[in-house]
Amino acid sequence: MQHYLTIFINGDPFNCHNSMSLSDILYYLNIDINVVIIEYKHTIIHKEDFNTLYFNNNDSIEVISIVGGG
Repeated sequence: MQHYLTIFINGDPFNCHNSMSLSDILYYLNIDINVVIIEYKHTIIHKEDFNTLYFNNNDSIEVISIVGGG
């Protein structure tokens, strides 16, 4: 049984354990969930769903940083 999978984050491969949720992955990568938008399957994922979203091998997400300006 395969315990690891590869997902693509902004086009780059990332190997992770299959038990890691989106929240776990963002924490591992030290990404502040308060300043990013996550797109998965052409849908924006709400922050309250980060803990319950798990991935399949070769899934792809986009992490979009929110940048303030002036």
